Amino acid sequence: MITIKNLCFSYGKTEILTNVSSQFEEGKIYGLLGRNGVGKTTLLSLLAGAREAKEGMILYNNKPLFENQDAISAIGLFYQRNDLDRDMDHSKVEDVFKKAKQFREHFDLDYAYELARKFNLKTSKRMNKLSKGNEAVTQVILGLASRLPVTIFDEVYLGMDAPSRTLFYSELLDEQERFPRVFIVSTHLVSEMEHLFDEVKIIENGQFTLDESYQTAVEKGNTLTGDAEIVSNLTKGLKVIREQVLGTTKAVSVFGELGEHVREQCNTHKIAISQMPLQDLFIALTEERG
Repeated sequence: MITIKNLCFSYGKTEILTNVSSQFEEGKIYGLLGRNGVGKTTLLSLLAGAREAKEGMILYNNKPLFENQDAISAIGLFYQRNDLDRDMDHSKVEDVFKKAKQFREHFDLDYAYELARKFNLKTSKRMNKLSKGNEAVTQVILGLASRLPVTIFDEVYLGMDAPSRTLFYSELLDEQERFPRVFIVSTHLVSEMEHLFDEVKIIENGQFTLDESYQTAVEKGNTLTGDAEIVSNLTKGLKVIREQVLGTTKAVSVFGELGEHVREQCNTHKIAISQMPLQDLFIALTEERG
């Protein structure tokens, strides 16, 4: 549905994205991960058509995305309220819902009110009187109820308490089952949200350092723990992303296929192999090294 080819983007002389290529397919939930300042929001604004790709291409259904009316009507970017149109400040939540219904062909107003009840959001309140949590809830409702072919949430959960976030995750999964589409979720709450993802993309140094299905990604992250010398020998030639030593015991985290020989040797020498949670893998792949 969306294809990125050799995308580059800079602010002045500061390069943000470098030769990025990837794709987003219908019916999948994508987790977009990266440390602060690596270009996640820039990429999402490009995907939403809010910025033009000066170098490289972004295609929506095989046609250039920027200023493409089909893409404009199909893609929605939902984010923190400080980026909202200030003309809406004094509008009631219910009026914001009704306006969305006017401009979004598939916006389900009944579902929006149903979600408002579930989140305990008073739709008679004005936008500028909402708490941070309810501002976030309003954006979540707009995103889910719009039923757009491509729905992008850029850390929209910020300000929501744990029960609200849990409800958001549940509704997102239910919506994907009822009305399959592309969901792109940018987040720092990796351990809390990883169960949502079909695909994972990690941005680091202007590129995707990981662009895999969720299952493939976590299967590639493993920690070998045991005798320090044996572990060191077994991990030679592998992509080591973290090491810890305690006396004669060593734990080495690697990214990539271990291979049958390494696994057999681990079994022979009683070296434990444990799969890394996605959050640990994300931290290890993006942490600064001296």
